[in-house]
Amino acid sequence: MTVEPGVRLGQDSDASMVERSWEQPEVFAVLFDRHADAVHRYAARRLGAEAGEDVMAETFTTAFQQRFRYNTELADARPWLFGIATNLVGRHRRAEARRLRALARLPTAAPGAQAEETVADRVAARVSAHAVRTELAGALARLPARHRDVLLLVAWGGLGYEEVARALGVPVGTVRSRLHRARRHVREALGGSDPTALREEPDDE
Repeated sequence: MTVEPGVRLGQDSDASMVERSWEQPEVFAVLFDRHADAVHRYAARRLGAEAGEDVMAETFTTAFQQRFRYNTELADARPWLFGIATNLVGRHRRAEARRLRALARLPTAAPGAQAEETVADRVAARVSAHAVRTELAGALARLPARHRDVLLLVAWGGLGYEEVARALGVPVGTVRSRLHRARRHVREALGGSDPTALREEPDDE
């Protein structure tokens, strides 16, 4: 039996909740309970806490309005929700770029100032936007938006390649190509290290 990443054994799938919400709108709240925190963390890392809260709320408002168009053959709704959130983040491209450039100008902490810094840098999904290394922030700011979307859906959204493809409505090959280029840019900017490389998947784009 194959269970999609966002679905627990014994738990009704997201798709079944969406389908039930067609007749019982209140059931849609289950998806909010399951995924709101993850969507908020992703949006807040990109735009800051306040804007992230707005994006999270609008994501679920938009999803609710579009629930009749959801493909119920897809058990896990995370790619759908993260795709909506990424589209909403796209309306704040300039704000995101300004935020990253501002972070890139922050003074670098003295060596040893934070014992957890090295681990946090290597595991970007556990790092808040305020703790992003200045070099990484600058590298992200210089990425084309389409490459940054793919990279951060993987690193901060925790999605796999196929899930990112579903979220953005692009082929998996396009995801691999954009991710490869984004990671190469980050590695070059950071002198060979890549704190966004959370998944050890074949780098054969």
